[in-house]
Amino acid sequence: MMQKRTFARLAMAVAVTSLCGLAQAADVTVAYITNGNTNEGWTLINGGAKKAGTAAGVKFIELAAEKGELSKQLAIVEDMITRKVNAIAIAPVDSAGIAPAINKALAAGIVVVAVDTGISGAKITSYVATDNIKAANVQGQWAAEQIKDGDTVIYVTGDQGQSTGQERKKGFVDALNAVRKNVKIVEVATTWDQTMAQNGVEAALRANAGAKVIACAWDGGALGAKAALMAAGKKPGEVKIAGFDGSPGGLDMMKQGWQQANAAQMLAKIGQVGVETAIAAAQGKKVEARIDTGSFLVLPSNVDSFAKDSGVGQFMKAK
Repeated sequence: MMQKRTFARLAMAVAVTSLCGLAQAADVTVAYITNGNTNEGWTLINGGAKKAGTAAGVKFIELAAEKGELSKQLAIVEDMITRKVNAIAIAPVDSAGIAPAINKALAAGIVVVAVDTGISGAKITSYVATDNIKAANVQGQWAAEQIKDGDTVIYVTGDQGQSTGQERKKGFVDALNAVRKNVKIVEVATTWDQTMAQNGVEAALRANAGAKVIACAWDGGALGAKAALMAAGKKPGEVKIAGFDGSPGGLDMMKQGWQQANAAQMLAKIGQVGVETAIAAAQGKKVEARIDTGSFLVLPSNVDSFAKDSGVGQFMKAK
């Protein structure tokens, strides 16, 4: 009888310990560190992240690198290490520059998930983003169909210090060159800055008046291209614009006739899945090392349905 009671007590103790362990696993502090961008696309990404952060048992901390400065983001990561958060979901300002702080966080046992932009030089837990090369391939193929051999295309880059900018450029150029062997690509370099895009496109148009297509690595660049075309006295559609993001501003441009194609991301989904993945990993659940949140080629013929289905429509001006 004594032996049975001892086994019963042991079984109860194990059960209580297991329940406590599960409770502790459910209580997660996750820091979402964005890159300081305030455009419409990032409003949607950050909104998705915040939605995921409302899950039961989760303490959600949202922080941003002021003015998109790497030094500010490094300091934030260091502070989160000191505060012993369980997980970090981060949209890095600089893919390589953030690595030292991320490696320190990983060494401290903190789960790290890259959101939208990858991290080089660190073995992070997961990377959640659009497959930028795949989406940019579609953008490049579309551009190739709009031109003839020997034509000129202007390409507005994103920041080439980030994996996102690098991948979108590579995907676009590779797909375009696969169809049009001798197309002239005039590159306008930017660091995701709309004013840089506008000024660069204005200069490119002056030197290449016969350009047929302006493809952009993000919709802010497309807005800059539109401003440059307006300054040059061009009408909507006279030079075709291909955007990337599926942001409200980009799709408004399409409704107005200024944009003819958009390699659209599932913006809110990126932030939401990024934070959900960080929470799951912190709870000890297995997560995939690379999660593609998908993309879609938006054209004037399907812009209304995409805007409705993706949730972007609620932020658009052109209804």
